[in-house]
Amino acid sequence: MKQIFLLLLSIVILSCGSDDTGASSEVDLTNVEAIKSALKDKRTEASKLKLEIDDLVKQLAKVDPTSIKEKPQVEVKPIAPATFESFSTFQANVVADETATATSQTGGIITSLNVEEGDYVKKGQLIATVNMETMEKQRVELETTLSLATTVFERQQRLWKQNIGSELQYLEAKNNKERLEKSLQTMGSQINLKNVYSPINGVVDMIMLKQGELSSPGIPIVKIMNTGKLKIAADLPDSYLSSIKRGQTVEVYFPALDLNTSKTITELGRQIDPTNRTFLVGMNTGSMGGKIKPNLLAEVKVKDQVLEDVIMVPVNIVQQEVNGDNYVYVVENGVAKKKLIITGISNDEFIVIEDGLQANDQIIVKGANGLSNGDMVNASVAQLETEG
Repeated sequence: MKQIFLLLLSIVILSCGSDDTGASSEVDLTNVEAIKSALKDKRTEASKLKLEIDDLVKQLAKVDPTSIKEKPQVEVKPIAPATFESFSTFQANVVADETATATSQTGGIITSLNVEEGDYVKKGQLIATVNMETMEKQRVELETTLSLATTVFERQQRLWKQNIGSELQYLEAKNNKERLEKSLQTMGSQINLKNVYSPINGVVDMIMLKQGELSSPGIPIVKIMNTGKLKIAADLPDSYLSSIKRGQTVEVYFPALDLNTSKTITELGRQIDPTNRTFLVGMNTGSMGGKIKPNLLAEVKVKDQVLEDVIMVPVNIVQQEVNGDNYVYVVENGVAKKKLIITGISNDEFIVIEDGLQANDQIIVKGANGLSNGDMVNASVAQLETEG
């Protein structure tokens, strides 16, 4: 390259010295026509000089090929307006869509517990029994008393039919018998409360009270989940209320299973949690052959913004000046040109360009590192998707 500079310098000196009159004469800067004429002459000289330089470069390449720097190879892609999509990822959790607890309606010691954690139970299946020994004894006594009252009533009834005795005696015997029957019926219903049944079909998730422990009315003995009805639940900030719709498709990833799937939003919370300003988003899911289980962690990828007909470029081709300005390279007539740009929102692949580029610019998508503004390049068209 030093030889080229020496040759160019010689040409400039010779060009300036070949016309003593032109070199010594001064242009009248107050005369418009004189200035135009001088400018025209200089442009003509510059064109001739460029031709001479190009010829010398070619000659030099023939005699010393190593002295000519090879043009770097780059790949370009014409810019075209496209649709930009932005996504956000949120933590989620798999929950059973239907849960229930089996509770006793009466107090007492749990005499038997017929299930263990993980057992599948059907609706109406006996889960546990509570000690009702005292009431059982009372029922035996009541049955004996009822038997006697029934005998007395039957005798009074026969006498009354024979017009023996008073009507009051007959009515008292009848009332006493019917009262004991109702008491026995009520006691039987209360004794039946000793049995605790499953309210739904599902799997026993947790045992809260064990055999031998005291049960109280309304206190859960076991927790049951219907694992056939699962839901992926995520809490989203309330700023996403306008961009999330029921029926919208989202991407779900289960890190523990390394499994990706698509789900449809089936539930939107009806209220905002005042503590963290979030609302519930739910997606129904199956167990996928038993792989998906309650409390399994998931990541939900939600499309939160769509921009139509925007200029965007791959994120990885945007470079930055020392002062923080962003730029990219484009190719114009075989020359790399640095373009300062103003960027907007981005996703994992693309970034929106708000200013600095326009449609059909030939942007360098590969080989831009190491280029300088004005470098000659060999450009080929890259095969790169421009969808966001």
